[in-house]
Amino acid sequence: MTPLVLIVGIAAFLLILGAGIALVTGNRGNVDERLEQFVGNATDVEITAEVARDAPRFDMADRLDSVLSGRNFFDPIKERIAKSDVKLRVSEYVVLIVISASAVMGLALYFFDGSLLMGVVGVFIGLRLPRTYINYAANRRMSTFNNQLGDTLNLWVNALRSGYSVLQAMESIATEMPPPVSREFERVVQEVRLGLGLEQTLANMYRRVPSEDLDLVITAVNIQREVGGNLAEVLDTISYTIRERVRIKGEIKTLTAQGRISGWIISLLPVGLGGVLYLMNPEYVSELWIKDKPWIFEPVFPCGWLVIGIGAILIGMGALAIRKIVDIEV
Repeated sequence: MTPLVLIVGIAAFLLILGAGIALVTGNRGNVDERLEQFVGNATDVEITAEVARDAPRFDMADRLDSVLSGRNFFDPIKERIAKSDVKLRVSEYVVLIVISASAVMGLALYFFDGSLLMGVVGVFIGLRLPRTYINYAANRRMSTFNNQLGDTLNLWVNALRSGYSVLQAMESIATEMPPPVSREFERVVQEVRLGLGLEQTLANMYRRVPSEDLDLVITAVNIQREVGGNLAEVLDTISYTIRERVRIKGEIKTLTAQGRISGWIISLLPVGLGGVLYLMNPEYVSELWIKDKPWIFEPVFPCGWLVIGIGAILIGMGALAIRKIVDIEV
């Protein structure tokens, strides 16, 4: 089978798979799943018999999602998706991983003349792409949330001093502040209206946004509800601390920008140079991965594979060392 035929077959399979997913994911009407979007666990809220009877039945995608979500193995996936706030279910994420791995493997086989080694490398890269995007989205959302938290606390303090209750102050934050802060506090308000306690809803928010600064705020609110005290003064002090921490982090990020750029250059320069050399002289560069002399273990493991492996390990070690140097905790 030629690489072109393999690519066409994989593309046809992916199109059929995508069409099937589009047909089976049209209905998402289960009441438990809808409530789980707000409270994290639908069993914490009582559902009347009339609502349960009127709820639409599971479709195929819902069944698959419920089966995967019920497994402990898929709990970290569900948690990562919740942190990134990407509109994906567990089943859709698993299908996306399969599609990504198949597509990258097909491209690797096509461009590297059906090399088995490059196909395996393409599979690993394809498996990592969706997770890399989810982690990037989660980190970007976390950074935005931390940057907005200082202004959020200022609004919260002003609302409390104006006579608002804690829940009313949260409603004003959900109305006045931009996402993702407004979205998270809106979910807290909705969970309280659905019957959960404020302490549980704040714990749910911290699970979605595991920020150290948010942990201080949640601790202060819980202590004030148990023993009393001036919550506005405590939040004002925390707000000042958070603003100073954000300022210091910004200065550190500016001072370490050169080191971070150097790490990217050191990591990507060998790969980019190898790609340029391959475009200029494919036969010369392809000697690294074809099964030919010299051998390490004849006739299975050629010397070029060892060179590629050692190079990748050294590049990774260099990038990791630079990252540890410029990563300064505040």
